[in-house]
Amino acid sequence: MNEVLTVKEIVEYLRCDIMTVYKLIHEGRIKTVNIGTEKKPKYRILKEWFESFLNGTTE
Repeated sequence: MNEVLTVKEIVEYLRCDIMTVYKLIHEGRIKTVNIGTEKKPKYRILKEWFESFLNGTTE
């Protein structure tokens, strides 16, 4: 089973502002799945998707 990360965990790993992570998500640079609503998104990131982002690759 794949490990799932939250936006907060990504912020802590990258040591950046939460808005920076949301910008990367909206630009499509970090792949996510939204388990919330359109008005109140709740993003989750598979660890392998985040590792692809870190390696500069896309799937």
